[in-house]
Amino acid sequence: MSAVNSVCVVIPAYNEGSVIQDVVKDITKELKASSLSYEVLVVNDGSKDDTAAQAKLGGAKVINHILNSGAGSATATGLSYANQKGFDFAITMDADGQHLSKDVVVGIKKAQSTSVDLLIGSRLIDTTGMSRVKVLGNKGLSNITKLLFGVNVTDSQSGLRVFSHNALESLRWKTSGYEFCSEMLWRAKQLNLSISEYPIKAVYTEYSKTKGQNNWNAINIVKSLVKRRIVEIFE
Repeated sequence: MSAVNSVCVVIPAYNEGSVIQDVVKDITKELKASSLSYEVLVVNDGSKDDTAAQAKLGGAKVINHILNSGAGSATATGLSYANQKGFDFAITMDADGQHLSKDVVVGIKKAQSTSVDLLIGSRLIDTTGMSRVKVLGNKGLSNITKLLFGVNVTDSQSGLRVFSHNALESLRWKTSGYEFCSEMLWRAKQLNLSISEYPIKAVYTEYSKTKGQNNWNAINIVKSLVKRRIVEIFE
């Protein structure tokens, strides 16, 4: 992909057949109205429903995982594709309709103008629309991320992230589940990549409330992160 300001929109998806076509169509419409050269990629992470077919109907390119391997693994697949194809930027977004397409484009353009390597769309700069439980859970994991890895961000678990070409070439992580969100920040810090945030709005429908992380899962995330941190201290 040789065009200047080309961007790959990476959407990891697992059993999102009922909404993924609309998500793809909406982001495609927003991208068409911008000056960006783009491709929308859905990484179908071993879904048991018709996620892959619906994503294709929406106009996305689809990469299929035979087995469900986790959000971290699906994201890595999508970013690896973007790097191999030579995109200038990549941006990840959730498949459940939680992110506004206009916030995706704003993030891409902000990353272009600031030359930041990893730009996170933060739901916690303005928490309007978020339940108190989700706010507390995400703030808690952000505090854990700061404590374990020394990275201070307001929303360490956000799925909306913009990656520079430099980040695409160098940023890797070892975890495959949702804990990758925090580990990614740790690896970015180790590589001296610049990290910043910008405010986004989270859209919580009855459908999206059933997806993604929950506060019980946060306990497992913390356990995994602590284990990873301890292991690497003694390596």
